Amino acid sequence: MSLRPDLAIIAANVAPGSRVLDVGCGDGALMAALEETRSCDARGLELDAGDVATAVARGLSVVQGNADTDLADYPDAAFDYAILSQTLQTTMRPDVVLDELLRIGARAFVSFPNFAHWRVRASLLWGGRMPVTTLLPLAWYETPNIHHVTVDDFRAHVAARGIIVEGAWFLNRGRPTSAAAANFRAEHAVFLLRR
Repeated sequence: MSLRPDLAIIAANVAPGSRVLDVGCGDGALMAALEETRSCDARGLELDAGDVATAVARGLSVVQGNADTDLADYPDAAFDYAILSQTLQTTMRPDVVLDELLRIGARAFVSFPNFAHWRVRASLLWGGRMPVTTLLPLAWYETPNIHHVTVDDFRAHVAARGIIVEGAWFLNRGRPTSAAAANFRAEHAVFLLRR
């Protein structure tokens, strides 16, 4: 099974046998990979009913729920990892969601599209319009992205809150790229965090 590049990074860095909560798990592709290749106990939370049905049909433990409201129902330290991939920018209160991830998981993986990537900047500068790219494929009026985060914004946020970055990976066109000038060069970022 081929995973999206950010999910492949996460799957490769989750310790075998871990308890995992995948928040915004979609159809459960990452969960299935973690169960099959890392012997993890993976659970999922997903807003979209169709994706929940697909994941459950695959034999995965997924419930329908909302990251903005339902993470509070999970007990402290219930998981080794809480994962939020390409979902942070769609939440109403990303700061609260991040706090919840780190409350319920010993570590958290967070991935997001970088809104400061040079193509996004060029689209705004030269075209004067909100960009439509591979990672941001929808027009401004139909996108679920409501908080446009950049690599530097995220780094500053976690530093100000005393959150430790254990790992960071940056992608450009689905391939790893250097951390040097990541705010400008990376289309996508993946962070591994802990308190």
